[in-house]
Amino acid sequence: MILTPSELERYSQQIKLDQIGRAGQLKLKQAHVLCVGAGGLGSAVLLYLAAAGVGTLGIVDDDRLELSNLQRQILYKDADRGTVKTEAAKQHLLALNPNLTIHAYPERLIFENAAQLFHLYDIIADCSDNFATRYLIADQAHALDKPHVYASVRQFEGQVALFLGKKTPCFRCLFPDAPPAELFPPCVEGGVLGVLPGLLGSLQAAEILKWILGFDLPLAGKLMLIQLLAPRFSVLALERNKACLLCGGMPSLS
Repeated sequence: MILTPSELERYSQQIKLDQIGRAGQLKLKQAHVLCVGAGGLGSAVLLYLAAAGVGTLGIVDDDRLELSNLQRQILYKDADRGTVKTEAAKQHLLALNPNLTIHAYPERLIFENAAQLFHLYDIIADCSDNFATRYLIADQAHALDKPHVYASVRQFEGQVALFLGKKTPCFRCLFPDAPPAELFPPCVEGGVLGVLPGLLGSLQAAEILKWILGFDLPLAGKLMLIQLLAPRFSVLALERNKACLLCGGMPSLS
């Protein structure tokens, strides 16, 4: 696999970076990333990964676009209302960067398809909006020892974390049980400032790019908390929960 002349021009500002260069850009072209959820978080993740030249993207989502989505789901246009999000997302991403391979999965992630899908990708972006899906992603990623980047948003607050399979504390160490629904309501119930999913999704995309490129990963095994109105950013170190069904008793990443 090589970089074509048009790709060298398209990604020239990244290739100029000593930490990336042509070798790093080729790593991005060879990478496979699965995005679970194509809403507010997924819009930012997918747009930035596509623009950066991540060669193969998978998109899992069974929703259709609604008018109320457009306030934060910037991947779409008004004319997309009523269409399946994965297909609209694929069209817009290829319009942005036709060099990519994009697989659209217009279905809900469930136990029966999760492992099969995860096997095809190097890293998973958890852009879902419910704890059942988040636990499923965490369980499958841990079982397959694959990294995944989690984010969630609520009104004016958000959080993001990078989990490296069995090498770090897992999502269940952070949330042994799903918190009460009133503490983490979906956007459709609790509302959200439109820029917040874009900010968190951009952070997810940054962690994915850093992982592909082999950069240091100071967020691995940690949780970043963002309060937009303050504004305040804070990072908490996570510890393995000895009672965790997935990784209790396993050593943490040194």
